[in-house]
Amino acid sequence: MLGAIAGDVIGSVYEGRPIKTKKFDLFQDKSTFTDDSVLTAAVASALMTGESVASTLRSWYFRYP
Repeated sequence: MLGAIAGDVIGSVYEGRPIKTKKFDLFQDKSTFTDDSVLTAAVASALMTGESVASTLRSWYFRYP
């Protein structure tokens, strides 16, 4: 999960405009988490707490729109 979220943050600045090089800064000033990280954390939370996945997704969505 840590790798998925790190990859999401690292790739956030390239979303919608991919690059073809392997030489780039991993973390930039504009790097941020996206909806992918929020949904990953929400599903993990639901699985760990036993709460409904649907209600947990909604709750996390409203917390981090």
